[in-house]
Amino acid sequence: MDHRVHAGEVAEDQVTAYLERNSSQLPTSFFLGAALASMVASLSFQVANKDKQALFIGQWAAPFLLLGIYNKMVKQHGSDALTRDKQD
Repeated sequence: MDHRVHAGEVAEDQVTAYLERNSSQLPTSFFLGAALASMVASLSFQVANKDKQALFIGQWAAPFLLLGIYNKMVKQHGSDALTRDKQD
């Protein structure tokens, strides 16, 4: 029995479509810049001996990079194969 989901089988909801439409307006480099800024801010807090704040801000880098990857994938491949096929 094959349980995999194939392109076009399941449509995305309107909330996801709305978020992807708006976030795709941001350049992918925005997310890279945000990740680098969080690392610099974390380093600044670390130098100021504010370890808890440094850890909190430093943990933002990975989610920003993941959002950048997701943003790039949506721009390259679209978010929903079913909707994409209807537009062609």
